[in-house]
Amino acid sequence: MRRRLSTILLTLTAVLAAATPATAVAGPPSRPPAGPGPDTGLTTHTYAYADAPVGQPLKGFAPYLFPGDNYTSKYPGGVMWSYFALNEVMKDPANCSTFDWSVFEKALDEAAVWGRQLAFRFYVEYPGGTASHPGNGIPPCLNGKMALRTNGAWGTVSPDYDDPDVIAAFTSFINAFAARYDHAGPGGTADPRVGFMSLGLVGLWGEWHTWPYDRDAADGYPDLMPTDATISTLIHAFDAAFDNIQLEVRYPLAGADSPGIGFHDDSWPYREWRNGQLKSMTLPQSMGGWEDAFTQLLLNRNLENRWTTQSIGGEARPEIQGSLYANWPGGSGQVDDVLAATELTHISWMINQTGAGGYSATDPKVAAGVRKMGYNLHIPQANFNGSAGGTFKVGVTMQNDGVAPFYYPWTVVVGLKNSAGAVVKTWDTDWDLRTVQPLQIRTFPDWNLSGNPTRIDFGRPVNFSANLSTSGVPAGNYSLVLKVRNPLEAVTPAVLRARPAASRLSDWVIDQHRTPYPLSFANTNQSTDGWVNLGPISTSGTVDPSPSPSPSPSPSPSPSPSPPPNGLVLDNFDGSPVYPSAYLNDLGKWTGANCFLDGGGSGTVTSGALQLRYNNCGWFGSDVGVDLTSKTYLVVRVKGASGGEQSHFNLGLGGATKLFADYTLDGGGHPTITTSYQDIRIPMAANGINRNSPSQLAMGFWFGGNSTISIDEIRFE
Repeated sequence: MRRRLSTILLTLTAVLAAATPATAVAGPPSRPPAGPGPDTGLTTHTYAYADAPVGQPLKGFAPYLFPGDNYTSKYPGGVMWSYFALNEVMKDPANCSTFDWSVFEKALDEAAVWGRQLAFRFYVEYPGGTASHPGNGIPPCLNGKMALRTNGAWGTVSPDYDDPDVIAAFTSFINAFAARYDHAGPGGTADPRVGFMSLGLVGLWGEWHTWPYDRDAADGYPDLMPTDATISTLIHAFDAAFDNIQLEVRYPLAGADSPGIGFHDDSWPYREWRNGQLKSMTLPQSMGGWEDAFTQLLLNRNLENRWTTQSIGGEARPEIQGSLYANWPGGSGQVDDVLAATELTHISWMINQTGAGGYSATDPKVAAGVRKMGYNLHIPQANFNGSAGGTFKVGVTMQNDGVAPFYYPWTVVVGLKNSAGAVVKTWDTDWDLRTVQPLQIRTFPDWNLSGNPTRIDFGRPVNFSANLSTSGVPAGNYSLVLKVRNPLEAVTPAVLRARPAASRLSDWVIDQHRTPYPLSFANTNQSTDGWVNLGPISTSGTVDPSPSPSPSPSPSPSPSPSPPPNGLVLDNFDGSPVYPSAYLNDLGKWTGANCFLDGGGSGTVTSGALQLRYNNCGWFGSDVGVDLTSKTYLVVRVKGASGGEQSHFNLGLGGATKLFADYTLDGGGHPTITTSYQDIRIPMAANGINRNSPSQLAMGFWFGGNSTISIDEIRFE
């Protein structure tokens, strides 16, 4: 954990002055345009507001991730925090383009065990160091290639950040990390385990300062900071490489004009003593802040509205973490006005180790502060008729009563629940939660608005709609429901147990696995399982359409015959549902993949088969969730590009996980993949597969292989 002296003054004036300050503040952000209103031809259903649970994904307090700790008693929340030394993943002394991600992979998985995404930072200087965080994080591939300088105040070794080899190594890491984690989720989205990436690499703790060895020449210390040209090069490299993961940098330095960069306030919301004066390190000078306060620096650069698209995170200053909300909504002593700080920084999450371990989940002041952070989504109404034929239209209105949008394109799912509470049908929508901006925002005095209002209108309620088919749904009475799918649901215990040894968690840790925090709406009709009950609806009953006796021949027929009558198809990759964008298999369950070399990490479907091209990395999962006790075999119709790929991946199902080559077939043989399609029939009971509703079939490609396999069909017979 970072150690800090309460009297530290981060002298950044010279650094920030080099980036030309704006002549005037940006002022209020432009309001989003009004979209289409609800369909008044449909029946309107209205819903009452109720406080959402304090434990929500991607917001709230982030405790430190210490491997092996039990987080059951921590304050509920959707984020964990950890540092990583760059040399923990760049270990090869001969090559700055070789990476070992195992330590990072274990941290991602361990955070996922506790239902949280990980926020993190990589560094090369960590004052003092700890057992888990080495003080010197310089990769060995840079040894002898650049000058080393000593920061005598902190006892750290600084590389020459302007050295071309250092810049090249940092850029190599940025690009490799983005290639592996920024595009590894379904459809090329971010790895579902990743929450927020704090731009590190430079300076103490990766915080982009080297105090007191900085640009302040008056103190007599040499300057160990990189030039503005280097800073801009690195920040722009991050922005160019990443499309999905939310990035946050400590200060609005050179290059922070890049639109894909958010910010991180690491003294939130602290009042600091200097020369007998107590002023804010978060609020602007117009509200009693120091000249280097977080929001003042943003105002100086016209960046105070970056939060509308990029996340703002932070760290509650360690000295005040335990008492942060004692006087909510205001503050006292060295605790600043917490409500004002929340509203003006638009903070979604914060490192708060003391609070996460000490706050009571029933403390109303803490709960109010947490609910105010980040997003707070509410559904005031939906529009749909009470009966549905073959197709029906549903509209859902959402509004945001928080201080920031939800920053990731998580899928909104509409479904039908039967009278027993079972979900019998789901539809994935293209509704984008990121467009639901806060209804009101706090104003800066610096904006000089007429009448000096404290808050002004900004976002608007957003009406989403979809036309849905009831094909295959039996006639009956149902509840129309809605949820937001947390992609962390894909990281199941079966997936974790299938990890390669270098990055596999212990069984004790995996056994602690709990369901990820659902994104819950501030609604009385919000259920604890994540579903919002929109109201009753009846269907008249339809059947799946039969093929026409005369479609022209398909130009790309599936190479496999139809399954036998008693077969249950998990997926035959025939384009319905569309893989991967529908995230559904033929059982109507979740499916997805990451880290493959095509299809944004998900692999591609070609000629009715799933093609997975891999290079010692890749994961495919498809939920089963049905009773298979009447079935004897798992059948995988598969071929390989070269043959022999059975030793390149493992397969897990029903509590059994083995290298594919190690499964036993009837007669005692083992699977062998050839360059032609064949049905590999694995007897489930004989291989220890529990057929009582196995949760997921998963395949992991972390065994040194480099090839392509094509899967035409997975079924049970």
